[in-house]
Amino acid sequence: MTTPGDRLTPEQLRTLFLFEALDADQLAWLAETGRVEQRAADTVVFGEGEPATCFFVLLSGTVTLSRRVQGAELELARTDQRGVYGGATEAYLDVDTPRVYRNTMRAITEAEFFVLPAEDFAEAVRSWFPMAMHLLDGLFIGMRNTQTIVGERERLLALGSLSAGLTHELNNPAAAAVRATSVLRDRVAAMRSKLAAIADGRLDGSALHRLVELQEEAVARVAAAPKLSPMAASDAEDALSDWLDEHGVRGGWDLAPILVGGGADTEWLGRVRASVGPADLETAIRWLTYTVETELLMREIGEAVTRISGLVGAAKQYSQLDRAPFQVVDVHDLLDATLVMFKAKIPAGVTLVKEYDRSLPHVPAYAAELNQVWTNLIDNALAAMGEKGTLTVRTGRDGDLVAVEIADTGSGIPPEVRPRIFEPFFTTKPVGSGTGLGLDISYRIVVHKHHGDIRVHSEPGDTVFRVLLPLNPVRPPAPDPLPAP
Repeated sequence: MTTPGDRLTPEQLRTLFLFEALDADQLAWLAETGRVEQRAADTVVFGEGEPATCFFVLLSGTVTLSRRVQGAELELARTDQRGVYGGATEAYLDVDTPRVYRNTMRAITEAEFFVLPAEDFAEAVRSWFPMAMHLLDGLFIGMRNTQTIVGERERLLALGSLSAGLTHELNNPAAAAVRATSVLRDRVAAMRSKLAAIADGRLDGSALHRLVELQEEAVARVAAAPKLSPMAASDAEDALSDWLDEHGVRGGWDLAPILVGGGADTEWLGRVRASVGPADLETAIRWLTYTVETELLMREIGEAVTRISGLVGAAKQYSQLDRAPFQVVDVHDLLDATLVMFKAKIPAGVTLVKEYDRSLPHVPAYAAELNQVWTNLIDNALAAMGEKGTLTVRTGRDGDLVAVEIADTGSGIPPEVRPRIFEPFFTTKPVGSGTGLGLDISYRIVVHKHHGDIRVHSEPGDTVFRVLLPLNPVRPPAPDPLPAP
């Protein structure tokens, strides 16, 4: 072993596989420029996120490479192979991003390195391999630009698809409100006509007063009317229709469904008959039926408008357009907003199951970007199941982390594919059906932006993507949501 500060000879450098093809002048330059450094056992050679100032080549000893995940160190590799290298490996690239160490190297045993300053290493690569540098620069910049463009395109396509579903969802309650408003206008006009017939002098004041009281009671009955099963509703309608026929009220089969919907029964109709007498029974019944139908229509309009308001609120929650980018949020609000956007895309044969732990604390997050993660994972789950299956959205706590699981009962991810699912542009979907960036974007949002983690377990009939988010960020929020790889 050499002593610290020693230099290697050109012959010694040639024994390292990285330098074995260099000519004599290049080896001599390396011998003059580089230096030998030693590290004691169990010490950090360089740390993730620190400025990348040196390029290291292992001469002896055992080292590990690791990265921070969820605030803990995840070991990526362990080796004692002479000649392996690390550190400022991207120094030669002509990019404007800050050059930092991408991982942490530790000496497990006493270790010795050949060390080159990053600037010298970069200059040597650029000078000695100009054509290779052009290729590397073009490859790096081209992939980064392509990834950015395709990623933006994928987000727009996803938003367009969800917007189409939202439009469909908004159209249903809007059409219901328009229809109910039109019918309500006709019913109010008919009710005025029946009121005029009742009040033409044939009813005395006390009878009219009792009828008005029955009208108020009818309104209260509508508000408290129970939701009947189809069978129970049919039986109740038959009973009311028979009563109306027996008492000479025409079209009882047409009036009965409305009265049953408003909570009326034969006992109440008997009170109406006792209040107005047989002669005015049909006019009174029809007037009260209009009252009930008017209340039902107004309730339908109210529910439709509430539904529209809820959909608009979900869309705002999903887009986060009126909120700060980084905030403390309830993950359940984000999940529910995303599921509302997906409602029209979920096939009839797919069952949605929500298993929420409502006791979870709120998390600091970039909410709109987490919604993109949920979108990508749910979209993949639906694609894996096709027209039939169970989509489960589950939340829970894992120590100091909030866990969100998106599970499906599809065919699963083949074992040979699983290691590549987070790679940019890798997709198992047919050509033209996917960009291969959904999971890559999701990974970078969760891991790089939120300092969390995404884990996957998959077997036929049970695939689970588990997103882990720290309750307390271990580092300040990253300024770039999707940093270059």
